[in-house]
Amino acid sequence: MVANVFLRGLALIYCQKKREIGKLGKYGAAFTASLTLFSAKNPIETKAFMALPITPLDKLSRNPDDMKTRMELMIMKVQSDFCKALEKEDAVKFKVDRWERQEGGGGVTCVLQNGSVFEKAGVNVSVVYGELPPAAAAQMRSRGKKLKEGKLPFFAAGLSAVIHPVNPMIPTVHFNYRYFEVQSEEERHWWFGGGTDLTPYYLNSADCIHFHSTLKEACDKHDKSYYPKFKKWCDDYFHIVHRGERRGIGGIFFDDLDTPNSEDCFQFVSECANAVIPSYIPLVKRHKLASYTKVEREWQLLRRGRYVEFNLIYDRGTKFGLYTPGARYESILMSLPLYAKWEYMQRSAKDSPEETLLEVLRNPKDWVDVSGSKPEELQQGQN
Repeated sequence: MVANVFLRGLALIYCQKKREIGKLGKYGAAFTASLTLFSAKNPIETKAFMALPITPLDKLSRNPDDMKTRMELMIMKVQSDFCKALEKEDAVKFKVDRWERQEGGGGVTCVLQNGSVFEKAGVNVSVVYGELPPAAAAQMRSRGKKLKEGKLPFFAAGLSAVIHPVNPMIPTVHFNYRYFEVQSEEERHWWFGGGTDLTPYYLNSADCIHFHSTLKEACDKHDKSYYPKFKKWCDDYFHIVHRGERRGIGGIFFDDLDTPNSEDCFQFVSECANAVIPSYIPLVKRHKLASYTKVEREWQLLRRGRYVEFNLIYDRGTKFGLYTPGARYESILMSLPLYAKWEYMQRSAKDSPEETLLEVLRNPKDWVDVSGSKPEELQQGQN
């Protein structure tokens, strides 16, 4: 998961450029007009993006078939589509922060806070390049990458998001999709990684089935072995070891994807990234007006505490970033909730809804079987 490390850790020393629509300047009042101007000069349509791409438009236009170009434009589009889908469910708009990295590249961080539906929502694009630090190169070699000693130019582009809703009946969702290149002498190494996972506070079988079915459908269009393999990988990765619990009910997770070829990998990653909206937004619509009690809110905050524990103790990207001098901590910690809670020796009552959730977190289950049909007990749970 070194690519994710870079997207949330290495690309950190930066010269931040804030973009406020009401201000004059590079990303200010002339922003909309500049988008139209650029669009008239090249085939890249940027008006739908949350901000201008990180790579200069003329360079993107000159290299339309380059995987770096295609990945950047894809994640910019998915970022915009997802942010706009969330804004339709809430009255609060995203704050858009376009930043630059002195060593090369930058990002577009979009954050919505204190909404009526979303307590905190962060959707971040990173497009960074430069020389690979020795520690990162060593980690890649340990995973089988045959990298030479010396200077190693790299490129990384990725989209990551975490959505923490207000209502405890709406699950938290996280996704990350990324592309990485390293040049080692005459050889170019490349791979994709990513995943989407769900963290409910109260177990709803219909939600879990819908979420996993949507992801399985996206996987099956490319390789029917992907969903079961990546579902297990997700359950194994999002494991809070000291609690003996998974962070949520899983989804898919994969890294180092470089077969059968770059085009097929890109199409698969694009499919998964575009599956986020249909997998998640229906759950928001279903539950955003649901009533809830103070006890249920308190439980949500306790589970948010577990989310914090995983991200700060186990998540490789977060840990690497926090130990990197000059790190852009605002972007690294974007995934954390506004509010979380810990209680000493907290225990859930037997046969309670809270204990029902914990049982699934301790013992992950299959929500959709590999043949594509729904297990009988799950079908009954939808009725």
